[in-house]
Amino acid sequence: MKGARLGTAGCSRTAREAPIFGLSPTADAILGGLVLGAIALFWIILLVRMIGLRSFSKMTAFDFVVTLATGSLLATAASSSDWQGFLRALVAIGALMTVQVVLAFGRRRSEAVTSVVDNEPLLLMRDGGFIDAAMAESRVSPGDVYAKLRGAGIQSMDDVRAVVLETTGDISVLHGRTVAPELLRHVRGAREAGFDVDDGGQSASRKA
Repeated sequence: MKGARLGTAGCSRTAREAPIFGLSPTADAILGGLVLGAIALFWIILLVRMIGLRSFSKMTAFDFVVTLATGSLLATAASSSDWQGFLRALVAIGALMTVQVVLAFGRRRSEAVTSVVDNEPLLLMRDGGFIDAAMAESRVSPGDVYAKLRGAGIQSMDDVRAVVLETTGDISVLHGRTVAPELLRHVRGAREAGFDVDDGGQSASRKA
């Protein structure tokens, strides 16, 4: 009986390790990378065509995670050594994008879903001056902010009205003489910093 079990286990191990296309290891690896990678890529293209370009956006932290996870799963699918692992990767890609769509609809219709899924943007600077508590909370260094200011073409700190750490980790720079209230409607710390924040209606960010 023990020999039979060992024989069965040996056969299963051999079957799992068998080349996916039944070729030599080198040829099978080359063909597998080409064929499986192409199929996985076309699967992602099909999903994006069905779901839309939102699939690879960075509107929220979850969108960014889905983009990273999709790339990782594409690599997993292309390097799969068996059909089960390959199909599992494709199903996982489809599941992630489906959840992304469901959450996008939920965010449009429910503030509760939005509060769970999204981080709130955080005000880092007001009228050229850093907000120390926000800088400490976000662990953003002044050098990071100055780099963004240079990238935005700021030549004087007097031109800076507000600097916001977005939900995706990007830093936005608002400059000019005034800032429209709706632009800071959902930015944490904006009201405390003295901005006139308009609470009426729904912002475009909540409808995205």
